[in-house]
Amino acid sequence: MSEPVRSTPGSLPLSRLAEPLLRRLSELLDRAAPGKGWRDLAQRAGSRGRVRLSPLDLEQCSLKVLEPEGSPSWSLLKLLGDRGCTVVELVEFLQALEHTEALQCLSHSGIKIVVQPDSQAVLSGQVVKLCCWATGHPFVHYQWFKQEKEVPHGNSPELVLNPVNVNDSGFYICRVNSESSFVFSRWARLEVCDLQGTSHGSLIGLPENKLRICIQPQPQNLTVGDALVLECGAVGNPIPHYQWFRNGFPLANGSKNVYMVTYADVEHQGTYWCHVFNDREDQDSKKIEVIIGRKAVAVECTEEDLSDLQKPADLQEQSNHRPVGLLYYAGHGYENYGNSFMVPIDAPNPYRSANCLCVQNILKLMQEKETGLNVFLLDMCRKRNEYDDTILILDALKVTANIVFGYATCQGAEAFEIQQSGLANGIFMKFLKDRLLEDKKITVLLDEVAEDMGKCHLTKGKQALEIRSSLSEKRALTDPIQQTASSAESLARNLQWAKAHELPESMYLEFKCGVQIQLGFAAEFSNVMIIYTRIVKKPPEIVVCRAYVTDFALDLDVDPKEANKGTPEETGSYLVSKDLPKHCLYTRLSSLQKLREHLIFTVCLHYEYPGIEDTMDERKEVNVGKPLIAKLGLHHGFKNNNCVQTCCMANNPFHNQIESSPVAAKYYVPSHCQPNSCPGTYHPNRICSDSIRQPETCSCNGTSRVLPSRHEVLNYSPPVEKSNVPVETTDDTVELEFLLSDNLRFSEQQ
Repeated sequence: MSEPVRSTPGSLPLSRLAEPLLRRLSELLDRAAPGKGWRDLAQRAGSRGRVRLSPLDLEQCSLKVLEPEGSPSWSLLKLLGDRGCTVVELVEFLQALEHTEALQCLSHSGIKIVVQPDSQAVLSGQVVKLCCWATGHPFVHYQWFKQEKEVPHGNSPELVLNPVNVNDSGFYICRVNSESSFVFSRWARLEVCDLQGTSHGSLIGLPENKLRICIQPQPQNLTVGDALVLECGAVGNPIPHYQWFRNGFPLANGSKNVYMVTYADVEHQGTYWCHVFNDREDQDSKKIEVIIGRKAVAVECTEEDLSDLQKPADLQEQSNHRPVGLLYYAGHGYENYGNSFMVPIDAPNPYRSANCLCVQNILKLMQEKETGLNVFLLDMCRKRNEYDDTILILDALKVTANIVFGYATCQGAEAFEIQQSGLANGIFMKFLKDRLLEDKKITVLLDEVAEDMGKCHLTKGKQALEIRSSLSEKRALTDPIQQTASSAESLARNLQWAKAHELPESMYLEFKCGVQIQLGFAAEFSNVMIIYTRIVKKPPEIVVCRAYVTDFALDLDVDPKEANKGTPEETGSYLVSKDLPKHCLYTRLSSLQKLREHLIFTVCLHYEYPGIEDTMDERKEVNVGKPLIAKLGLHHGFKNNNCVQTCCMANNPFHNQIESSPVAAKYYVPSHCQPNSCPGTYHPNRICSDSIRQPETCSCNGTSRVLPSRHEVLNYSPPVEKSNVPVETTDDTVELEFLLSDNLRFSEQQ
């Protein structure tokens, strides 16, 4: 871990000194002997080119004597602090004036941390001690923090965790206070390794702080497309670092204790091991083999069995190798004359069947692919669309078994959603996701979801799950996916899927002023990307610094009011917020499928120097190519035709608006309010800025409900309060001191 620069009181801006100390200095200067008063201090300070004092400034300070509690010296010190004067400079001025008493007053406020807390990795159940010892006048107080929260009873130099458990993992810091100032220790990272009940074995009896590997990577035998996950865990003090190797070469993204490849291919097989090290010693994990290929299963069979396998009418063989069709849709919808329609977010007002996707047509396309199981999970309303009198004449569906429909609500009824922790889920999805991984026949699983929904008092009498099934086999959502090796179409689709999820590489930008920022990227959906920026290096002479992104293509859905926010939730992003790094500015880009050219935008840097009122700025243009689904160029070949049902579904599984595409079933998309059916206007991903209000239902039928329907999602994010606590740390600890000092500056300005 990189150690941040330690703060000392002398390097603090004068404006950061505690008010009692400033008052004491003012009193000493107000009654000082000739040659040592506030005017002499002003003359010394004004002679420095960086701190400029005009005659008007001195006159305003002098007029303070006319006020009952006024002090010229107090006014001067506040003015010097506002102009960027530091405690070090003030000491130099007072030394030149030979003002011994004021110098002693400042020296008494000094705090010096003599023992810093150490980062360490330990085993669960051990006794862990974090130490921070400091000196100061007349005495000091301690307060420990875990991230930004105070540790209860953590007000002594030693923080003892006895016994330590995995929940204690995190970053710790100690704040040391004296009467007039405070400083923070360096950050200490604590990693707690849990062996989950297994014996500690050779770790018992080792010397304290000894580096040892306690979790060894395990051999892997995978098929193409599986996820490769290797884990190595170690304990020791100083805290261990990791570097993964394959076939003797270090891996570029292998500096964590877990190495992961989400889509493993043949090129990823080989011999792996992890090199674990700290400042004192190092150790290698055991070497393991990772094999990636297609498994061949050998079975014994008779000549009669072999002849049966060659028969095309072998229904059992066909059933075992036929693909599965799965459609999950969450959004606005309706049902007319027995046909269900999914409404895209860009449908006209009013919309009709020609503007929507017909579920029955999708089933027909699945049957043409000879799917062995077709599952439809539809989290949408099924009320009649009074603006659509079209009676569709659809081609007859094949009479096939193994079709399952799970409707979130009954025919003619609405489907509701509920908010929890700022994230909206349909009632159907809220209960369905709790059972998705259960290895049960799908109809049995849906029956249990229906029972769960029936116990929810919020929707009793308003919404009930409806299940339709022609299931003739025991099929479950947990069944393994079987692929035919000869399917070129399947391989091409998998290649497109992987290509549609490629993110730009994280990058670092250097500006002329010496500031370095990191530009990172994350995917929320295949067509929604998060850009985050954070400052990782700042010269000490720059006091304020901020980087943000702008100038995006008009094709993209970016609201400037929701860009460059302090939290992902403020941009409307909830699904991946916990996985993003902290202390960044976040911008959410939607509708990447509309992007025709490379994604080019501008990174703007604003910064300020002390004593200079003007804000400086620099700009850099960044080109990240075509990220995520933009690589597929889905806009090619589309015409200006509202007939989504015939133009899109007949030839291409992707619709122009991927967020409502039934094919991208893995990615849940909140619903959209249609202007003709709901009061007001719904703005996707917008945070409500007015007061908290109770969610209301769609009033399509002129009545009001307790819950919002699938038509509307209300998001509320409470304001973040600033306080005199340390900021939460990130994996990149090199910028911790900068983040901490900024937080203290904000706290002092309140």
